[in-house]
Amino acid sequence: METFTDDIMRGLLGSSLKTASVDADGWHDCCDGPGSAEAKYIDWLTIKDQQESVLEDVTRIKNHPLVPSDIPVYGYIYDCKSGRLVEVPAATEVGKAS
Repeated sequence: METFTDDIMRGLLGSSLKTASVDADGWHDCCDGPGSAEAKYIDWLTIKDQQESVLEDVTRIKNHPLVPSDIPVYGYIYDCKSGRLVEVPAATEVGKAS
């Protein structure tokens, strides 16, 4: 979800519904249409910065009125290549129990 934006997805799906490819120069359609304009109505939930996204989520959860302050909330990123969870220290700090 970090390698494309909503605009890229909308453009790819607008021109073709076939599988696109990606390389060092970016995303590319493999084929000519038909595409669909329906992609412009979807929020693709792209992520520009994983650590910032996790920090925002932990902050939102920690500050929710239904989450007691004495419950810690942690934030990790799943590394797809290694299968490990990588802690986001700023999220751990924000999510501390009080």
